[in-house]
Amino acid sequence: MKTVFSGIQPSGNLHIGNYIGAISQWVKIQDNADAIFCIVDMHAITVPQDPKILKEKVLEIAALYLSCGIDPKKAHIFIQSENPDHTYLAWLLNTITPFGQLERMTQFKEKSEKHEANVGLFDYPVLMAADILLYQTDEVPVGEDQKQHIELTRDLAEKFNKKFGVTFKLPNPVIQKETARIMSLQNPTSKMSKSDNDPLGTINLLDSEEQIREKIKRAVTDSGSKISKDSSDAIKNLLTIYSTFNHQTFEKSLREVEGKSYGEFKRILADLLVSKLSEIQKKYHEIRDNDSRLRQILDEGRDCVKAKSSKTLQTVKEKMGLV
Repeated sequence: MKTVFSGIQPSGNLHIGNYIGAISQWVKIQDNADAIFCIVDMHAITVPQDPKILKEKVLEIAALYLSCGIDPKKAHIFIQSENPDHTYLAWLLNTITPFGQLERMTQFKEKSEKHEANVGLFDYPVLMAADILLYQTDEVPVGEDQKQHIELTRDLAEKFNKKFGVTFKLPNPVIQKETARIMSLQNPTSKMSKSDNDPLGTINLLDSEEQIREKIKRAVTDSGSKISKDSSDAIKNLLTIYSTFNHQTFEKSLREVEGKSYGEFKRILADLLVSKLSEIQKKYHEIRDNDSRLRQILDEGRDCVKAKSSKTLQTVKEKMGLV
C-alpha cells in the first residue's frame, strides 16, 4: 500500500479552498493508502503567531480534519511538533542542502517581503522535506504553489541516496488540476487564501449562514447576466465550487445551470454551501465538546507515526556515522 503524506498550517481560518483542494481529496485517499495527515505547527511559527491563538488553532484544525471526513481508523492525524524526528531529520538534511537552492524558493521570496526573513522561514523547505521523507512517502497531495518544495525534497533524497546509500523513496507531488486552485471570490486572478486581506474573498468552513450567503451574493462576476460556457473565470470559479460540493463534474454542473441568471445561480450555490457546511460544523462542535477524545486521537496518531519515522531516522543516523 502506498504511503501518502500531507499537512496544513494551523494559522488563519480553513476555507472552502482548503477543503476542495486538499481535505476532500484526503478523504478519498485514506481508503486506498497508508494516509498520514499532519498539523504543521512548526511551519506556522516561521512567521509571527500569537501563542494562545496558535494552541487553539491546532485543535481547531484537528477537529476540522475529522469533521470533514478524515477517519482516525483509516488515517493517522498528529501534531508536527509532537514528533521531534521531524526537526532532527531536518537538521541532518541541512548538511547536504545547497544554500543557493533555498535562495531560489519562490515562497521564501514572497513571504520575506511581508515578514522578517528569519532563518526558519528560509529553511522551511528543508523541514518540509524531512516531514515527507521520514515516512518513505510515495505521494504528496499539494497545491501548485508547493510543487517547487516537492522538487527540492526529491533532489535532497536523490543526493542523500547517492552519497550515503539508498535510503529514501522519491515522493511524487499529486496536484488535482481541476480543483487545485480555488480563487478569491473578490479577485479571480488570486488564489483563495487564509491570509486574504479582503474577508469577502474567502468562505471559511466555520462561517455562519449569514456570512456564507453574503459572500456569495457579493462575489464578483462579469458584465454578462446568464451562465454560459463562455462565462468569465470568476463564474467558472463559482461553478467549480458548486461542482465539488455537489460531487459532480464541472460539465454536468454547467448543463444544470446554463442559462440561469447570475443572481439565481448564486442563490442555488449559497443554499448548497449552507447545507454542506452546516453538516461539517455540527460534527465539528460535537468533536470540540469532547476534548479528551480529540486529544486521544492526536496522541494515538503521534505514537503510530513515530514508530514509522524512528526507523527512517535511525537508518539515516547510522549511514551518516552518528552513534
